[in-house]
Parts: sequence; C-alpha cells; structure tokens
Amino acid sequence: MLKKSGKQRCGKGFSSEELKKAGLSLKDALKLGIPVDSKRKTAHEENIGAVKAFLEEKEAAIKPKKSKGKSKS
Repeated sequence: MLKKSGKQRCGKGFSSEELKKAGLSLKDALKLGIPVDSKRKTAHEENIGAVKAFLEEKEAAIKPKKSKGKSKS
C-alpha cells in the first residue's frame, strides 16, 4: 500500500479473510504469533500464499524425522 507521499507503507498484519482462505483460524494465528490486522477486510493472493508457506514451514519443523534402520539396544 502506498502513502500519500508515494512511499511504501508497512503492513500491520494479515486480514481475517486472508487467514480464513489459508485455512487458519484467528485464534490459531495468534497462538502461532502471526500478526493480525483487525481493520483490514481485503484478501490479497500474495498474502494468502505467504501464510500458507509459513504454515508449511512450521509443519515441516514439527514433524519428527523417521530413521530407516533398526536401532541397536
């Protein structure tokens, strides 16, 4: 978004509509530390993609890696 002076304005967070389209509830977003802007109502595709990428990154970090061989005890 641009200011009146033509400079780029930094966003305050994702809209609730963007979170909904990415498959995330408002409560879950706040638990994960994702910033939410309650004033925004629009949904931009690039922001939805950013939320989905963030979720995939979190899921990959959470899933434990399986070992292929038997462990020796």
